[in-house]
Amino acid sequence: MVIVWLVLTLVVVAMGYIRLAPSDPVEWHQMPDQPQVEDFANGVIRVVETGPNGLAELDAIATATPHTERRFGSVEDGMVTYVTRSLVFGFPDYTTVRQTGDTLEIYGRARFGKSDLGVNRARVEGWIDALQPR
Repeated sequence: MVIVWLVLTLVVVAMGYIRLAPSDPVEWHQMPDQPQVEDFANGVIRVVETGPNGLAELDAIATATPHTERRFGSVEDGMVTYVTRSLVFGFPDYTTVRQTGDTLEIYGRARFGKSDLGVNRARVEGWIDALQPR
């Protein structure tokens, strides 16, 4: 019985850390120097032509996405970082979007773990698809 309580306590502590860990803007509100379309184990980079209002349009899409909030930056600054949390455990994924002229650079990555199981790719490509009809 003691082992069950110990395991339960460890799970609760881990989930608390996942949900409450501080986010340092120096670490998470950033883009690679020269972003290029890329898939990696825990995220993606996409570069798309959107016109000069792409960031404002994507901001409306991102903030309407369930479990997603604007964490750092603003549309006026030209760069925004969003945090999207998984439904059950609340794992945070960070997506930074920068407007450069008519181009949007989108960098989505998981904070914890070595693989995101494709969720960042699916979310980022969903946001891009939602931009297309506009």
